[in-house]
Amino acid sequence: MSWIDERASSLEAGEFGFEVLPETDQSFENALAKARNGERLTVDDGIELMTTGTDTAGLDPRRKELVLEAADRRRADVVGDEVTFVANVNNNVTTACNVGCLFCNFKDTAHQFEEDYQEEHAGFTKTPAESHDIVKDAVERGVYEVTSVSGLHPGMTLDEEHREVLAAADDPELNFKSPDRYETPPATYREQIRAMADTGAHVHSMTPEEVYHAQRGADWGYEYVYRKLADVGLKTVPGTAAEILVDEVRDVICPGKITTEQWVESMRAAAEVGLPMTATIMYGHVENEAHRVEHLKVIRDLQDETGNITEFVPLSFVHQNTPLHEHGVVESGASKAEDELMVAVARLFLDNVEHIQSSWVKYGDEHGMKLLNCGADDFMGTILSEEITKRAGGEYGEFRSFRDYAEMITAIGRTPVERSTDYTERRRVDPDADVIGPELGPEADGTPLLD
Repeated sequence: MSWIDERASSLEAGEFGFEVLPETDQSFENALAKARNGERLTVDDGIELMTTGTDTAGLDPRRKELVLEAADRRRADVVGDEVTFVANVNNNVTTACNVGCLFCNFKDTAHQFEEDYQEEHAGFTKTPAESHDIVKDAVERGVYEVTSVSGLHPGMTLDEEHREVLAAADDPELNFKSPDRYETPPATYREQIRAMADTGAHVHSMTPEEVYHAQRGADWGYEYVYRKLADVGLKTVPGTAAEILVDEVRDVICPGKITTEQWVESMRAAAEVGLPMTATIMYGHVENEAHRVEHLKVIRDLQDETGNITEFVPLSFVHQNTPLHEHGVVESGASKAEDELMVAVARLFLDNVEHIQSSWVKYGDEHGMKLLNCGADDFMGTILSEEITKRAGGEYGEFRSFRDYAEMITAIGRTPVERSTDYTERRRVDPDADVIGPELGPEADGTPLLD
């Protein structure tokens, strides 16, 4: 049994001793009135809306619909009836990782990648040339953005100087092994970012966790790393690795990851460098509704401070092939009603974040479209390749054509709009056109991404 499995099997479902609980002195009616009036909500207000009233056992269907209606009206007031999406491709560089998050089945324990490991595994590490070719092919088809989020490979460093620092330190706590020990020696972060950026694609990469990994043992700080990466083509930052930004939850599901404050510190640094960023939540596992709202408060405070968050992305936990599920710590992910309330309360609580995303990869088409009527206004991207959710047991595919987008969005009475990663470029898509394809990418000419 691996240490990851040992950690998961040591947990008892629901027995976590959390101090943050969904209990308030507020009433649902007062919280809803504040939301309808556009007043800034408190954490207690958010909890009442998320639970549909803490004095009610389970979710109250009538109250839930009132929250969804308020959020949909707020969405219409803030962004109108446009539903945006981006032409993008995923290029995850490596699955090798030693962090051991209990919600993840994307990673492969890094020692499996070493040259002397004899057994087969499904993991991969790409060379910069391979990353370049994958992204270049997508750009030639019309893609605008490459999203790249990867495991924390022990051999990956920011650059050659960082590699020398770690080798000299010779400290096992720094999670470093020489690249030469691996069947495919990992390149540096700068080499990978440069290879993808050289295609002309907008590079959306380097989570706070990856940036922490890219300066471990060097004491350079997050801002130094982001500047080094921006110099070779990094354009925007995905605010993933957030999971739940409450440390008592992180201690259960990802004890090896950075803390809430370290995540916030990294995002502040990205803003200081001038890199727009997204923010996420991964919910529906061991956390409760109060944790979800506390997470929203962290995001709202960060946005008050930086004004740099372009969109908020709720990610419903896909449980099937994860250690949390395999060891009986959780039985399922969030319900559809919880998904709806997560999106709706995010819209009402995050009064300083303009865009809320519905992820068709996480929710599927029907449910994902429903969430566009619960406060969301963005429907993700085309995603020519998707590996993380798929490996965890996701069932909703990995490609969405522009014609699909145009037809689906028009069918619910909304306007389809192609966007850039940071929302600064937008164009309305004509659903009645004979040929529908991307036009914002560096080589896009309006033809479909795939035949």
